[in-house]
Amino acid sequence: MELLGKIKLIGDIKTFGDNGFRKRELVITTDEQYPQHILIEFVQNNCELLDNYSIGQTVRVGINIRGREWESPDQGIKYFNAIQGWRIESLDEQVMDQPPADLPMEPDSSQPADDLTEDDLPF
Repeated sequence: MELLGKIKLIGDIKTFGDNGFRKRELVITTDEQYPQHILIEFVQNNCELLDNYSIGQTVRVGINIRGREWESPDQGIKYFNAIQGWRIESLDEQVMDQPPADLPMEPDSSQPADDLTEDDLPF
C-alpha cells in the first residue's frame, strides 16, 4: 500500500530495550477534502530512510499495516494497529522533472501543408 501527503513531522530515532530496537515516526498530511494526519513508524534499518527529507516535502510512502493482540490482566484482550513505512520517495522532484501535461500541440505554421514530403511523416 502507499500513502501520499506532505511531511508534517519527522521524529528523532528512539531506541528501546536491551535488544536495541529502533523506531522513528513520520507524520504526513493527506491532500483531500478532509486532510488526515497519518502517523507512520519506520523501524530498525528503515529509520535512516528519513534522513534526507524535511518538513513540507510532498512524498509517497510505501506502508504495511501491522496488527497485534495483547492480553491485559485487568481489561481482557486488546488489539492494536500500526502503520509501518518501508519506502519513501519525494514527489516534489518528480513534479519538477515532468513536462507539463495536457498542452495542446500547435502545428508548425512555418511549413505549408502542401509541401510535406514522405520524410516529414511522424512514423
